[in-house]
Amino acid sequence: MTAAPFDRRLTLARPDLAADHLRGLVDASRYAIGQAKRIIAANAPLRRYPDASAALETEALHGESVMVYDEHGGWAWVQLDRDSYVGYMPAAALGAPAEPTHRVAALRTHAYPGPSIKLPPRMALSLGARLTIVAHEGDFAVSADGLHLSLRHLAESGSREPDYVEVAERFLETPYLWGGRTSEGIDCSGLVQTALAAAGVAAPRDSDMQEAALGEPIAIDDPRATLERGDLVFWKGHVGIMRDETTLLHANGWHMKVVSEPLAEARIRIAANGGGNVTSVRRLRTPLPSGEGQG
Repeated sequence: MTAAPFDRRLTLARPDLAADHLRGLVDASRYAIGQAKRIIAANAPLRRYPDASAALETEALHGESVMVYDEHGGWAWVQLDRDSYVGYMPAAALGAPAEPTHRVAALRTHAYPGPSIKLPPRMALSLGARLTIVAHEGDFAVSADGLHLSLRHLAESGSREPDYVEVAERFLETPYLWGGRTSEGIDCSGLVQTALAAAGVAAPRDSDMQEAALGEPIAIDDPRATLERGDLVFWKGHVGIMRDETTLLHANGWHMKVVSEPLAEARIRIAANGGGNVTSVRRLRTPLPSGEGQG
């Protein structure tokens, strides 16, 4: 019997190097124990290869933690703590680890060098970015890195959004970006992962992983079945979130942005363009406020 292959997206293994915990499971020239680091850039691209022209796999947000297994030529080979994704990111985006106390709750916020909105911002942080707040100055929270951010744009790390659909709705009109996870650009599974994370629900990164791991199946073609707000609708390589029983919210390459549209129209268009039929609908057990934010 042949063992199932490791998922290369989640497996810390190269021919020359592998994570020490994989010793005896994969062959490599050497093995390493990871070093904890933190994203200090606004966000950091994660790529399959150590090359700026390589496709974007996903992004790590400011303050998120990673384990670094190798650094060479300005690139770090890492595994993200959030979802275990493996790849290469610029080593300059990494700094010393820290325990976050707050998260960015606004769609986007500016981080200033001092307590004034008239100062040129040092960076812009997207929803879900993490910070270690050490002080307050007027209407500003001050991070351990000296960033000053609006108190009204932050929430404590342990807090949870009551409605992940409402979080996803904040991204309406955000440009589509393959591998994106920010308000500058986001993809279908990044939208789902980001919205669920704000509600305290951990989700894998890619749509096939999400379809396998999240919720319970709903028989979409059963005439007795009714879709609900928060249901996740999957195609091969695509996912969207139901706003109500007929309306789908999703980041997609047809509109090249996050849109809200009738599910029936999306199904016809996706099938006509070679995307196939809906493969499943998954319902999460996380309760949502009845009717809140629907449109």
